[in-house]
Amino acid sequence: QVQLVESGGGLVQAGGSLRLSCAASGRILSSYSMGWFRQAPGKGREFVAAITWSYGNTLYTDSVKGRFTISRDNAKNTLYLQMNNLKPEDTAVYYCASGPSIATMSTNFDSWGQGTQVTVSS
Repeated sequence: QVQLVESGGGLVQAGGSLRLSCAASGRILSSYSMGWFRQAPGKGREFVAAITWSYGNTLYTDSVKGRFTISRDNAKNTLYLQMNNLKPEDTAVYYCASGPSIATMSTNFDSWGQGTQVTVSS
């Protein structure tokens, strides 16, 4: 089991940037993938981005393409999400997750962090 701890959330104005981090402890299998999901008030959990741990292949939801970048530092066991040109509709709790394959479905991921709040003001 992998333990995940997110950080880096906060309040930012529209057009601003934030970088989220997710520190992983425990063994991350080289075949695994990691991802970011978000959940806005009153809405379901939504896929944002994912990356394969070994090769760095990435997957994004359409609404963040060109604005968000997912990356990982294998040596530090840390996942990142660089968020640029933030919009009010990006406001949500952002969760880090790990799972056996790269996918957009939350059911594919078996370890989750506690979440970090991102609030974008207009």
